[in-house]
Amino acid sequence: MRLLRWIIPVLLLGLAACGPAKKSVYPPTLSIQQLVVLPDGQWRLTVRIQNNSYAGMDFTSLDGQLQVAELVPVRLHASFEREIPELAGDVIQLNVLPTAAMSQALQAIAARGSAGALAYRISGSTSAKPEQEAKPRSFDFNGNDWISPVPGIPDTYR
Repeated sequence: MRLLRWIIPVLLLGLAACGPAKKSVYPPTLSIQQLVVLPDGQWRLTVRIQNNSYAGMDFTSLDGQLQVAELVPVRLHASFEREIPELAGDVIQLNVLPTAAMSQALQAIAARGSAGALAYRISGSTSAKPEQEAKPRSFDFNGNDWISPVPGIPDTYR
């Protein structure tokens, strides 16, 4: 009995020293939420960053590429500050200068209206600091999806 009186407090102190459980951290998902063709020919991308982790993360940069259809990709690069809570998403905007072939492919689906769709691939890495960590780290991302013209809104695709 005397031994139990000492073991139980020692066990409780040992468990308390463990601290809070670490939250699981997973790579984010990135996708194009909207693409707008600007008057100068550039594309303004609204990129959605979905935090798939059970911890909030502070995102600071993105470096990757956008490939439309099977054409030559263009570079995506942005520095920003976004604090995204666990299992939530937010958007950033960045401008890219598409190749002539990419612009032609987009014009071809615009001519088809809402029946048109164009495949894209977005890939690269983003820098983020999970809430329980001291330093940011790099997370790779890959995503495939389709964009289509938005009915009634010229030069806009989702």
